Amino acid sequence: MADLSTKYMGLHLKNPIVVASCSLSKNVDGIKKLADHGAGAVVMKSLFEEQVQREVVEDLEQHIGPSWHAEAYDYVNKMGMEFGPEVNLRVIEQAKRAVDIPIVASLNCITPHWWKDYAKQLESAGADGIELNIGYLVADVKKRSVDVENLYFKILEKVRGTVSVPVAVKLGPYFTSFAQFAYDLCSRGASAIVLFNRFYQFDIDVETSKIKAGNALSDPAEMSLPLRWVALLANRVNGDISASTGIYTAEQVIKQILAGANSVQLCSVLYKKGVEELGKILKGVESWMERHGVKSLDAIRGKLSLQESDKPELYERLQYIKALVGIE
Repeated sequence: MADLSTKYMGLHLKNPIVVASCSLSKNVDGIKKLADHGAGAVVMKSLFEEQVQREVVEDLEQHIGPSWHAEAYDYVNKMGMEFGPEVNLRVIEQAKRAVDIPIVASLNCITPHWWKDYAKQLESAGADGIELNIGYLVADVKKRSVDVENLYFKILEKVRGTVSVPVAVKLGPYFTSFAQFAYDLCSRGASAIVLFNRFYQFDIDVETSKIKAGNALSDPAEMSLPLRWVALLANRVNGDISASTGIYTAEQVIKQILAGANSVQLCSVLYKKGVEELGKILKGVESWMERHGVKSLDAIRGKLSLQESDKPELYERLQYIKALVGIE
């Protein structure tokens, strides 16, 4: 029988399928359902920094109200009541009693200010790890790239210095020297990096001339970007790698493992096809392994990474030139 077990963030997973942070994992029933359908681990619905900020600051109107847009204030106020910090802690405690898979807490943050005490509370509640989903999209024309990177380092170091559970960092791809940045994050204590964060999608309605949201769910074609970077970074950074965005099928899971991923994160496919798709994907992975005589995922992990290749040009500029010039 094929061995799907893997290690991710230092945690033992029965298989590499991790359910990414989303509303499917916001309560115990949802987490139990995901576990029952085969998830190897679950990342809880993200707790946003603004929610923790709201709970910490006693006088919301006086301290933060004036600096917020009214709509943002109302939204965070309602969001805090539905899924605030205290609720989050209770869900972790209850979920750990209900399932036997790792539960990873998720913090969506943009500053290092609020996390020292709360990260410790997450650990005490039973979280097996913490994923820092740093949703910082830089629009300041005066902000230097080094300032942005330092912000990530400060958030990681603040949390990492407070807890003993492993900490992962979920990243967007928008960095000047991404390989160096990923290397530095792992060198500074990140147990894993998650590639990639899918930020809010921006669009414009040309009929009404108004801004609107783009597609909130990923498309399978979007998997190409994380696949490439997983292959480029596997075994070259001192941390695990989880592939995220656009993963819909068993074939895509296998591709990410071959590239070097320790785990893969699913989200959009579960919204489009239902959580039952978890079991179908796992069966597909097992079937592929049996057809190819693969006994364990460790035997193929990173087989097609840059580190293992004798043709590094295939991962970098040569393919770009061939695509533009049209020469095979």
